[in-house]
Amino acid sequence: MTGTDAPALPGDEADHILLVDDDSRIRDLASRYLATQGFRVTSAANTQEARRLLDHFAFDLIILDVMLPGESGLAFARWLRGQAPPQSALPVLMLTARGEPADRVKGLEAGVDDYMAKPFDPRELALRIAAILRRARPLTLPTRLVSVTFGDLTFNIERGELRRGEELIKLSERERDMLRQLCAAPDGTLSRDELASGVTDQTERVIDVQVNRLRRKIEADPANPHYLQTVRGTGYRLVMDGEVMRTDQARP
Repeated sequence: MTGTDAPALPGDEADHILLVDDDSRIRDLASRYLATQGFRVTSAANTQEARRLLDHFAFDLIILDVMLPGESGLAFARWLRGQAPPQSALPVLMLTARGEPADRVKGLEAGVDDYMAKPFDPRELALRIAAILRRARPLTLPTRLVSVTFGDLTFNIERGELRRGEELIKLSERERDMLRQLCAAPDGTLSRDELASGVTDQTERVIDVQVNRLRRKIEADPANPHYLQTVRGTGYRLVMDGEVMRTDQARP
């Protein structure tokens, strides 16, 4: 099987996955299994094909191999995060034969949301995808905080949009989820374990890398953060100036 594989279509309402891997056996195995789990899957053998597909289809998540012919998966992830929404916000699950922490950190710095080592169990792949997609959904609270401000920034929790004035700041799904988690905390403080809740293989080092990446987007001086502060011996705290809007009744 070469080139772009035909998409498997359980239903138009199903989450649509873009699978980018140059190994036709992996494309076939993963596509077939994910289709049985209710996902629509379209696959590509390289990043050039992936770009063409992104121009024509709406996707909910990308599964991306690191080692690809031509442009690498890491380079493609960096390119994706530099695009305009909604492409820039697409969750990315990286497939890698490299299991070293330093290699995983490089992927997270490139903007990926999670990673799996090859060879992988298709059942675990489906579970990882479901977990990422759950994190990408809007947070529901009994009394729902819609927007918060910190400095000249406004974060709309429902939409997952961070703005500085009228400027939309691009966030990865993981960064968006971390902001939602911090906004939902009673005093804006969460431990590293709480920030890693529901995310597989999240070490303290990985959480720190993700926080530093987010700081570069919201802090005037990321080395001396004012809004996303380190709480020594605990974790991290988001200093919020105020609530822009709060609703007293959460939607179902």
